[in-house]
Amino acid sequence: MRSAVPPGIRCIQAFTRDSWYRGFTLVLTFLFYTSYHLSRKPISIVKSELHKNCSAIAGHGNKSHLDNDTWCDWAPFDKPNYKMLFGALDNSFLIAYAIGMFFSGMFGERLPLRYYLTVGMLLSGLFTALFGLGFYWQIHSIWYYVFIQIANGLVQTTGWPAVVACVGNWFGKGKRGLIMGIWNSHTSVGNILGSLIAGSFVSYAWGLSFIVPGGIIAAMGIVCFFFLIEYPEDVGCTSPQHHDQTEQEPLLRQDSEDEIFTSLNNDEGSINPMFNSVQPSAISFVGALKIPGVVEFSLALLFAKLVSYTFLFWLPLYISSVAHLNPKAAGDLSTLFDVGGIIGGILAGIISDYTGGRATTCWVMLIVAAPMLFLYNYIGKNGLGTIIGMLIFCGALVNGPYALITTAVAADLGTHKCLKGNSKALSTVTAIIDGTGSIGAALGPLLAGVLSNWNNMFYMLITSDLLACLLLSRLVYKEIRGWCGSQPRTRGFKEI
Repeated sequence: MRSAVPPGIRCIQAFTRDSWYRGFTLVLTFLFYTSYHLSRKPISIVKSELHKNCSAIAGHGNKSHLDNDTWCDWAPFDKPNYKMLFGALDNSFLIAYAIGMFFSGMFGERLPLRYYLTVGMLLSGLFTALFGLGFYWQIHSIWYYVFIQIANGLVQTTGWPAVVACVGNWFGKGKRGLIMGIWNSHTSVGNILGSLIAGSFVSYAWGLSFIVPGGIIAAMGIVCFFFLIEYPEDVGCTSPQHHDQTEQEPLLRQDSEDEIFTSLNNDEGSINPMFNSVQPSAISFVGALKIPGVVEFSLALLFAKLVSYTFLFWLPLYISSVAHLNPKAAGDLSTLFDVGGIIGGILAGIISDYTGGRATTCWVMLIVAAPMLFLYNYIGKNGLGTIIGMLIFCGALVNGPYALITTAVAADLGTHKCLKGNSKALSTVTAIIDGTGSIGAALGPLLAGVLSNWNNMFYMLITSDLLACLLLSRLVYKEIRGWCGSQPRTRGFKEI
């Protein structure tokens, strides 16, 4: 008598070939972008080692150091203007990233994603490692580190448009918010791993805090070259449906859609009117801007990302300063903000899928985040338990909208109904949204370095949250009207 099929095999058989390939692509792109963020995090951890309170270091045994509280700092960050120099490092990366992002999406639409990502990760690994080699080569010129940051900022723009486009090619609209909410935790996972890896070396050889992450992202570039599949059709899988076919009446009138589609095509000038008989061309930059909702979400992300990246680059130093912790402990504790970010991103995806209100979900989380940031500044230093709780809660509220806009919203807009099935807009739309957000990411750390104290920094972050809410107000109004019966409710992202 033969035994039944083992439970594990039955579980494997329950998934189709398409499901296995989709899962494999999701995991692979998750690991790729985890390595991107892992390689960005070390600079925030190493700051408190490059400039620290040397008088607190006991047992150095040299009396000549007694009147010099910067003897253990790394030049040129041993001067009173060290905050300005740290700001220069942050903004060298972020401004280059913001500028490069607007071009990266267009390259991503026109080049094979596998090659594009592979080259980007290998170069990112090289420049990240070169920053760390400054420790072993005893380089004390600020211009060396600024140049490395600029170069790294440019090559890191290869990551986000390419991975979002790849995931968008494999997954339809159904539960995109939930799937991408979970998938987008790569940002926080990368930040956490980057903090832990950098923190394990920072106290005795901060160069390794960069070299090891650089090696990891370069290794992932090699994995990308051998395993990434860009389109389901490449391996005989079914292409997903990007639009809900059960919708009875779209919020955009058909003639309005046709006008937008014609306008987008005329901008590009190369799409044949016989759309179904030819391969669609990549959309133009101006054409992508005309997609309804792109401008509002891009500007809202500018302020949301300003808040998120200010925490990314300054939180370990803030914790070290107000809680009087050493660099490793402050870096480890700062990872709780990213733990909250994982929770917030998943919750934002679930709620927006269920309600069909991407903009409203972002708006509510941002409006609640403003008073919570004010509260964190005043009670977030009162004991370890309070620090932990506030970091997780604020991380969820700050990173939830950021995660939703850069993933599900960008994918929704990149496969908007007015595009009539042209998926060639996905990378360009993603780059426009994230590139605009990256301008805020550059401004936030810069303003944090210029402001005279921590209180002023938090007031800046609160103001940014409120401005993001204001920019989303028109879209929120449209969604609320739909819920109240003025327009039919649809699942997923509403056509706005």
